Amino acid sequence: MHELMISQLSVAHGADKVLKDVNLRIDPGQIGCLLGPSGCGKTTLLRSIAGLQAVQSGSVALEGTELTRPGFQVPPEKRHIGMVFQDFALFPHLTVAQNVGYGLRNLKASEREARVQALLSLVGLPDNGKRYPHQLSGGQQQRVALARALAPKPAVLLLDEPFSGLDVELRESLAREVRHILKSEGMTALMVTHNQNEAFAMADRVGVMQEGRLLQWDTPYNLYHEPHHAFIADFIGQGVLITGSVCDCHLVHTELGLLKAHLPLGSQPGEAVSVLVRPDDILHDDASDWQLEVVNRAFRGSHFLYTLKLPSDELVLCMSQSHHDHPIGTKIGIRLEMDHAVVFHHQRNFENEVVQDVTQQD
Repeated sequence: MHELMISQLSVAHGADKVLKDVNLRIDPGQIGCLLGPSGCGKTTLLRSIAGLQAVQSGSVALEGTELTRPGFQVPPEKRHIGMVFQDFALFPHLTVAQNVGYGLRNLKASEREARVQALLSLVGLPDNGKRYPHQLSGGQQQRVALARALAPKPAVLLLDEPFSGLDVELRESLAREVRHILKSEGMTALMVTHNQNEAFAMADRVGVMQEGRLLQWDTPYNLYHEPHHAFIADFIGQGVLITGSVCDCHLVHTELGLLKAHLPLGSQPGEAVSVLVRPDDILHDDASDWQLEVVNRAFRGSHFLYTLKLPSDELVLCMSQSHHDHPIGTKIGIRLEMDHAVVFHHQRNFENEVVQDVTQQD
């Protein structure tokens, strides 16, 4: 089991700084994941760890041994780091089994064959060892690439959108299986994905990146419930920011009621703030006299996601069981169950914004 440490890592392409002072630690045996919009630097960070990208400043270290710093690079093949590329990078002239077993040439033939067959079974291709990559679908090729990276049991496994070519059902089942095998073999891993459900199913720690910065590295639960930046609050899960006003050092007034808050030092009465409201903060209650108009709705099978309009025309979201079927334009009863919320400075300074816990006033 190996610890991966990234310290003050910066990467520039000419005058364009792609990574900006990234700090990240993945504990031995831990699975991490990077989330963020396209172009935020996720894949560049993976390439830097793999030794495929020179760095401007900072370092990458594995179990205390430096692999990368300015002017110094341990070659990729000597890092004991496996990588699954988004574009597969399979050897077209080798069979599936030969691709998977490519990094196992030091094993006995019987051991190599057993390992290859076990991995092909894991990724759902037990009978495809004799086929060639061009005979497989894109999703099947991606699974072969994953099996090949797992085969030599690397110290760290890097995965760049590893399930992007698979259908939704297979992605979810394979993500669970891959997590199981990584945990059972004690591997340290870091994955890049744009799929939040995938990240939450796979990872112990998830990081959200924006414009080359790692904004928060935390558990999936804390990213959802305790985001450190308004960008994260908007990017993770669903929710809206509604306007609030500071009453004093403990209270914020919103259209949803008077909320308790521990505000940052320097907050002034009357100051505008933004309060994060998730769909699970507002419950549908037919018995409630507090009613809001339905302006949009989305059927999700087991539930509806209603968009409701406040008197000020600001919008909030509400989840309701699907047998509560209310058309657009009608009003539904609601009650607030905001036992945990967050508040941001109204100007939404993503780099410096601090999150505060908020609970509803009794």
